Amino acid sequence: MYDCVCYTCSYSDRIKYHKRFEILQSVYADLSTTERSDIMIDKDKVKTAVNLLLEAIGEDTTREGLIDTPDRISRMYEEIFGGLDMDPKEILAKRFTVKDSEMVVERDITFYSMCEHHLLPFYGKAHVAYVPDGEVLGLSKLARIVEVYARRPQLQERMTNQIADAIFKELKPKGVMVMLEAEHMCMTMRGIKKPGSSTVTVATRGSFVDNESLQSTFYGRVRNFRL
Repeated sequence: MYDCVCYTCSYSDRIKYHKRFEILQSVYADLSTTERSDIMIDKDKVKTAVNLLLEAIGEDTTREGLIDTPDRISRMYEEIFGGLDMDPKEILAKRFTVKDSEMVVERDITFYSMCEHHLLPFYGKAHVAYVPDGEVLGLSKLARIVEVYARRPQLQERMTNQIADAIFKELKPKGVMVMLEAEHMCMTMRGIKKPGSSTVTVATRGSFVDNESLQSTFYGRVRNFRL
């Protein structure tokens, strides 16, 4: 539980800050749920949470630089958590018939997401590949499906698997492979403070599972064609 570190605070003030922090925790718990459908960001609740947070750290919420901050953040959250409102099935519904079954790779898809543990950003590149089985997606759809799962409170490991599962389930290709490379601000600006370190996660489905040759082809196309 939050505790005021100012030794001049009265007992009643400390109780007041405890109650405010408990409200703040409750609001953020609502915002960090990742498996909801038909959700809309509650801007008023976000504004209340931000205002309480600023008060809790000892800021003056009425000063010029902060007076509009709750509103700015509520609008920002609507954007960066917009993936909660998106349906992956709709994005993957448009397909094209093909006879070929060669691997399709979309690499270096830039993404930005929010670590659900600290609500700090992690960002990097996604590389997505699949082996078609009669149908292919428009290339923009692979980038869009990355956005769907990036724009929500997230874990990189889960996001990697969600992207692979969505493509494998909806498109029904012979196989899918997804790799994410990201830097996490919760490791670079706080805690262990190791800027420049990156986390790599991989998910394989179908024909990519335990197929070293196919995986090597994927890694080669991701690595060897960098400018």
